[in-house]
Amino acid sequence: MAKTTIYAGLEIGTSKICVVVGEAKRDGTIKILGVGTAPSRGVRKGEIVDFDTVHTCLNDALVRAEDYSDVMIRNVFLGVSGGHIESINNRGCYRLPADQSEITEDDVEEVKEIARNVPAPQDSISMHSVTRQYIVDGVEAVRQPIGRQARLLEADYHIVHGSLPRIQNSIKCVKEVPLEVEDVVFNGIAAAQVVLNREAKREGSLMIDLGGGTADFVLYKDGMLTISGCIPLGGDHISQDIAMALQIPHGRAEALKVTEGSCEYEDVPAGEMVRVEDDTGYVLGEVERAFLNEVIYLRVREILEQVHHRCEGHVGQLAAGVYLTGGTSLLKGIDVVAREVFGMKVTRAGSAPVSGVTATFENPQFSAPIGLIRYAQILDQEKPFLSPLKRLAHRMADLLSVAI
Repeated sequence: MAKTTIYAGLEIGTSKICVVVGEAKRDGTIKILGVGTAPSRGVRKGEIVDFDTVHTCLNDALVRAEDYSDVMIRNVFLGVSGGHIESINNRGCYRLPADQSEITEDDVEEVKEIARNVPAPQDSISMHSVTRQYIVDGVEAVRQPIGRQARLLEADYHIVHGSLPRIQNSIKCVKEVPLEVEDVVFNGIAAAQVVLNREAKREGSLMIDLGGGTADFVLYKDGMLTISGCIPLGGDHISQDIAMALQIPHGRAEALKVTEGSCEYEDVPAGEMVRVEDDTGYVLGEVERAFLNEVIYLRVREILEQVHHRCEGHVGQLAAGVYLTGGTSLLKGIDVVAREVFGMKVTRAGSAPVSGVTATFENPQFSAPIGLIRYAQILDQEKPFLSPLKRLAHRMADLLSVAI
């Protein structure tokens, strides 16, 4: 494939495996050439637990994506998630030499290196180091410090790190297909590239990508990435709660959640019933709609409250509000619960409109895999002369030395 214009994104999720092929055009737009999906098995809470089963599912999705796009896929941008992913903000300070008064490119590289040099938890690896802002002699929000007169240069960085063994396992699984991993991307950051526009980031916004096994989130304030992370809870946990409460198989609980479920239960008429059927359509019994919805509500509220807790101290400063995406964001009434928890405007959003075979895929559940294409485009615009291997080595040298 022409790596400079065509990219493939791969998301190995708890509910589905998705491969997206997209072409980045010179005007900055993206055309989706093909999307391949397959039900995901062997993944729990966003992490691979059964390599052989995941290989089978991944091959199914890969073949479909290649058939739709007419592109032979050899390299992918791999989206990862999981409760092991955390973030931290760090500021690096660099005082210019006494005989120098103007900031040079070398000074910027020096302060960036200092800002990125944060002790990570044991067995962790840095996935993303995102520049938030530069501070020049106490003046904040400087975008381009090179050439400015100054004595003290500071750099704010947002650093995302994850478990080295778990990320290595994901890469190993993909390489055995075989596919080459061009880069490893946190799904929350990928989804934000197509869910949040520049204005939403500048005004302040929180995006939550609600998947089958995880809830990835990123918070922007004043245009800067401020908080990101993952809650290891998602739509599958809601289905498990229904299955346990009603004593029915997980598959039926999932279907009941999608077709009849809602997060709103207080205004349901008393005595309103929902039929519970097996796979053949045989009626197993009935359940009160209010009870079914309360089971869903309690788990959804728990997930959102955990995100709220992780973003404490920043939520009240988000003028653009909360954006919900991901397959679980399609649940009826979930925006109502989010307004209760966060106390602000809530928007349910899919990926931003792109051209190509996307009418079906401008859907919340495809925000992360389509976001991987946008991420790849942005990365190549910023580092046009780095090969994929050098790019990955630049950010994840320790990981490469073991996994590749």
